[in-house]
Amino acid sequence: MKVPRSMRTYCPRCKTHTEFTVSLYKAGKRRGAKRGERRQAERKKGYGGQKFPLQHNQAKTTKKQSLKLQCKECGYTLQRRGVRLKKLEVA
Repeated sequence: MKVPRSMRTYCPRCKTHTEFTVSLYKAGKRRGAKRGERRQAERKKGYGGQKFPLQHNQAKTTKKQSLKLQCKECGYTLQRRGVRLKKLEVA
């Protein structure tokens, strides 16, 4: 699916419709010092291995992809709800 590089939509900060730049949402780098990561490492430590079973039989063939919109006027960033599709192209 092709998505335009810019689109006009409502900006809650400007309280009007403005131009937004469109990009693909990408998850940030995972940090090992975060509490959840430390807790999971603690659970996995020692004998017994993985606390929760790893999922092997993958049922889904696609991932949900979200759009990240940034207002050209004020720089406010918002996200569009994720859509399940094979390929998303920002053109």
